[in-house]
Amino acid sequence: MRVELLVVPNCPHENVASQRLRQALDDAGHATTPVEVRTMTAEAVAGTPEFAGSPTILLDGVDPFAEHATGPGAFSCRVYRCEAGLSGAPSTEQLRQVLRR
Repeated sequence: MRVELLVVPNCPHENVASQRLRQALDDAGHATTPVEVRTMTAEAVAGTPEFAGSPTILLDGVDPFAEHATGPGAFSCRVYRCEAGLSGAPSTEQLRQVLRR
């Protein structure tokens, strides 16, 4: 499985997204799966239709949270709907659920 974390420079949610993603991967039996972090430039955003704001998580090139996205992302932050409300990253439980699919 290819796992990518797409972020804009200095994304305030990069660390929490990375930590939650790593925990969910470990919990789902993918402890050896690397997470490729890609820092997006304005040009890269224009050429990456999967990018829906920072951070965007791609599993084998697919955004598992795309149905909640508001369209192609701008060079800006992304908001996720989580169990506890809005967050700058999906919850660890949400990530576990998409990894089980």
